[in-house]
Amino acid sequence: MADSRATSGITGKILVILFIGFLALVYQAIWPPPPKICGSQNGPPITAPRIKLSDGRHLAYKEQGVPKNQAKYKIVFIHGFDCCKHDVVLASTLSPDVIESLGIYIVSFDRPGYGESDPHPQRTPKSLALDVEELADQLKLGSKFYVVGFSMGGQAVWGCLKYIPHRLVGAALLTPVVNYWWPSFPANLSRKSYYDQLLPDQWTLRVAHYLPWLTYWWNTQKYFPSSSVAAHSPDIFFTQDRQLGPKFAASQEPYRAQIRQQGEFESLHRDAMVGFGTWEFDPMDLKNPFPNGEGSVHLWQGDEDGLVPVVLQRYIAERLPWIQYHELKGGGHLFPYADGMGDKIIKTFLLGENFVL
Repeated sequence: MADSRATSGITGKILVILFIGFLALVYQAIWPPPPKICGSQNGPPITAPRIKLSDGRHLAYKEQGVPKNQAKYKIVFIHGFDCCKHDVVLASTLSPDVIESLGIYIVSFDRPGYGESDPHPQRTPKSLALDVEELADQLKLGSKFYVVGFSMGGQAVWGCLKYIPHRLVGAALLTPVVNYWWPSFPANLSRKSYYDQLLPDQWTLRVAHYLPWLTYWWNTQKYFPSSSVAAHSPDIFFTQDRQLGPKFAASQEPYRAQIRQQGEFESLHRDAMVGFGTWEFDPMDLKNPFPNGEGSVHLWQGDEDGLVPVVLQRYIAERLPWIQYHELKGGGHLFPYADGMGDKIIKTFLLGENFVL
């Protein structure tokens, strides 16, 4: 009897140890490693100018164009997914003559967790809009400025229109990412658009929305394919994007290592969690920030964009008639990289000129 009890006790202890070990493995699998903060011990070096925000975080930025004290147009550019402050797609095809003749100043910044900007675990669409406002204030851009965002950065412009419209004189959204769970989308329309995406992306977005605490595990496990966007899969591209993809990749080559250097969780994964999570507002409920015509909002979208469904963008434009909607026939997600596109966008956005799409 004594031997039986001893054996039972030992077995119980072994089971407890195994269970604890299993929990430790699960925890390790789903909990992301701490980010490698720039400037910290064993972290990446700080090479760019940065501002210190009111909450203690730092934002790295890059200025280009004419000196801001001589600029007529001051633009804050917000980069997209898996990009950084160097990825100013607007400027990539913007000619020096247009920059000089119009007096354009552009400041871009690393969104939190990207490049050399500190991560922000509590990041929301509102917090990013307030980051834009504080950047503009610390750089002394004046009481009003322009914002331009590409892709996931275009999505961030919605936050600026919601939370800091009084600071804007104009806003441009370049193929902004949509959130399939925005309430105003008709269920049949958003559902069809969602299921038109590649299956790995459907699951990646589903996890980010419903089970954000599993986002790190899902994007690092090897059993099922995860985000084809993060993997830069050519399967997501149509004709124009397949032509412009090498140009985009070549432009990132000098600084690609900087983009995710603080860790993929606080850059790529956090982007998905925020972008496709439950928002505190619906962009289609926004009111015209320029009711008296003192500014304008423009949205550009290609009709062959494999990442952002054009039908949802059309619906947004119908719901918000004060947005000037520009649809590019044959245009893909990377359309701003097409030759001459920067000049066309800027002249339309700033001067109200029209061009043939």
